[in-house]
Amino acid sequence: MSMAKGTQAQSPALHAADSHDLIRVHGARVNNLKDVSVELPKRRLTVFTGVSGSGKSSLVFGTIAAESQRMINETYSTFVQGFMPTLARPEVDVLDGLTTAIIVGQERMGGDARSTVGTATDANAMLRILFSRLGKPHIGSAKAFSFNVASISGAGAVTVERGGEKVKERRSFSIVGGMCPRCEGRGSVTDFDLTALYDDSKSLSEGALTVPGYSVDGWYGRIFRGCGFFDPDKPIRRFTKKELHDLLHKAPTKIKVDGVNLTYEGLIPKIQKSMLSKDIDSLQPHIRAFVERAMTFTSCPDCGGTRLSEAARSSKIKKISIADACSMQISDLAEWVRGLKEPSVAPLLKALGDTLDSFVEIGLGYLGLDRPAGTLSGGEAQRVKMIRHLGSSLTDVTYVFDEPTIGLHPHDIQRMNDLLLRLRDKGNTVLVVEHKPEAIAIADHVVDLGPRAGTEGGEVVFEGTVEGLRTSDTLTGQHLDDRATLKPAVRTPTGKLGVRGAGTNNLQDVDVDIPLGVLTVVTGVAGSGKSSLIHGSVSGQEGVVTVDQAAIRGSRRSNPATYTGLLDPIRKAFAKANGVKPALFSANSEGACPTCNGAGVIYTDLAMMAGVASTCDDCEGKRFQASVLDYHFGGRDISEVLAMSVAEAEQFFGAGEARTPAAQKILQRMADVGLGYLTLGQPLTTLSGGERQRLKLATHMAEKGGVYVLDEPTTGLHLADVEQLLGLLDRLVDSGKSVIVIEHHQAVMAHADWIIDLGPGAGHDGGRIVFEGTPAELVADRSTLTGEHLAAYVGG
Repeated sequence: MSMAKGTQAQSPALHAADSHDLIRVHGARVNNLKDVSVELPKRRLTVFTGVSGSGKSSLVFGTIAAESQRMINETYSTFVQGFMPTLARPEVDVLDGLTTAIIVGQERMGGDARSTVGTATDANAMLRILFSRLGKPHIGSAKAFSFNVASISGAGAVTVERGGEKVKERRSFSIVGGMCPRCEGRGSVTDFDLTALYDDSKSLSEGALTVPGYSVDGWYGRIFRGCGFFDPDKPIRRFTKKELHDLLHKAPTKIKVDGVNLTYEGLIPKIQKSMLSKDIDSLQPHIRAFVERAMTFTSCPDCGGTRLSEAARSSKIKKISIADACSMQISDLAEWVRGLKEPSVAPLLKALGDTLDSFVEIGLGYLGLDRPAGTLSGGEAQRVKMIRHLGSSLTDVTYVFDEPTIGLHPHDIQRMNDLLLRLRDKGNTVLVVEHKPEAIAIADHVVDLGPRAGTEGGEVVFEGTVEGLRTSDTLTGQHLDDRATLKPAVRTPTGKLGVRGAGTNNLQDVDVDIPLGVLTVVTGVAGSGKSSLIHGSVSGQEGVVTVDQAAIRGSRRSNPATYTGLLDPIRKAFAKANGVKPALFSANSEGACPTCNGAGVIYTDLAMMAGVASTCDDCEGKRFQASVLDYHFGGRDISEVLAMSVAEAEQFFGAGEARTPAAQKILQRMADVGLGYLTLGQPLTTLSGGERQRLKLATHMAEKGGVYVLDEPTTGLHLADVEQLLGLLDRLVDSGKSVIVIEHHQAVMAHADWIIDLGPGAGHDGGRIVFEGTPAELVADRSTLTGEHLAAYVGG
């Protein structure tokens, strides 16, 4: 900073505008934070560390980023604010020195069937303009190449007023869109597998329907028997065409059964409304299994899965149609765009080329623009969002990243580090929540939260440099230089699972034998084909339990007890002990406090201003009616049980008069995955990404299956927790299960019994098996990128 010229009295040495070099947080109490106060340097890279659940996200996202966004929203007029989501002010005493925050989080990109990598990054928009200008034959404007715009035309009379007289005129219009009319721009058509709906050898009275909840003895059985559209005692295979149509497709029709007015509707529209209209992740497990079994998704026969109309596919530039361009690997598409020399669209070609080069630079050159956005992993989605910011000329912005190294091979982490440093060097403040030592190492400033998770966390246990962290006595400091060692002996397989001719995505006719009865780790750079191999050829087989990275969806009424099914045995135990209905012990059912409807708080909407949440006066935040809290089990009421931690509840339901084996089993699984500190009634919306994934793992561990597939289970895990995860994997294998893990973490690779490495590169440079064998053989061989990094990690 330059000193001002002139006398001290006339001009101070430090300009007042330059005195705001810190973001100050004082008294933050969001979620589990305990009056946290920190001062973060601006225009530097600050990394936040600590065990999963220690309060990192609460401080960075829930406090700093949330308040920045709220204050930006307040700069708009009240009219505009009325259309924006209302954000409550975080619980914090002082927040000073904030700048505009841009959040690049882990949230998966929208799972909308129409959203692709191209539409999410504006690359498609530029390609459409390019083809509308240069494509031969010319078919129309950019809309003619969009699979989200349907071709429509119409004509009719309109009334216009001229000189005080009303005159009727004939008008016609037409819009040329690029949407395939058959699949409506989705690329695939869905159909029902009728064999999953009914057994045609039986009659309806004999229980032919195999749809969950459609039993003969129930309400639907009564409707089907009394509707009169078909004979319920005749086997379905003997139904006439009309009878089968009435059973499957009949539109809603008023009928009378046993003197009761009812509405009859065909089986397929009924299922579509009751099951398919809901998000598949929110369905109960048995219904989700039925939907996955009954629905068949096939590529659209008219457009070949390209989503585009025949006209849009017919217009070409240098023999390449827009469908061909979108299906190309982005690194190849960037080369093709650079080869187009057309002065009339030079600025467009440069902008498109720069966007495509950003994909390659960030390590996503293996994707295609037609890749559905919902199929991207959390790490890929985060990097796609980063592309918008790489070329930005904004400075003095706060960029907030949530574990940007997720899904990255050790080889790619250096590239991500360079990008973060480049954003900082442009004069921006970069805040990163991270667990990987390689990413922590580049920090200018480190804030370590802890000392543990949940109620035992929420405090700043270290603030300073990386070197200072290394010598500190915190959990992160102790484990920062941890390096796993290769196992002295590996397990012997008990069998093998053969995969033959795998060709999903970029796989090149892969044949591989996956050993059973051992811990198998599948590795390779991002985009090498790991997920394509395992999810495409192994998941979905009978006896295979898959825990993928799909997000848990849950409202603020959902909590670990409801999500894991723990509340069912608890409610039944309370009901049995007190001789009342189980529904009384649900805050979402009969036992709910009538004032707050079981939410525990009352939300007041203040239009464009932040809504206010106040604790319900009647139930004092306990969520239940006062009469329900008079019922006890083991000396506790239901609200006291939901306030227990998993570890406390495990002891409570494990012995004494409150002994409930069904509840204790679920709690044991939650403790096994390292969630012993969570309270049973904590809203799912307050859980971190790592906590949600482990909660999902705990629920899947109950499923009967011989093979477990885990997709990057170290996501969101602190260095100290990885050890606990390895112990859990060992217990699964030792209990007779086969465990297949898709993973980049070297500690998990070193702990494996068998490694399958894909590569050598990403996209069409990958998709092949480059190594199969034990970790020790991979380290000795060093023929692959994974081998080199694992050898460096274990000091081999």
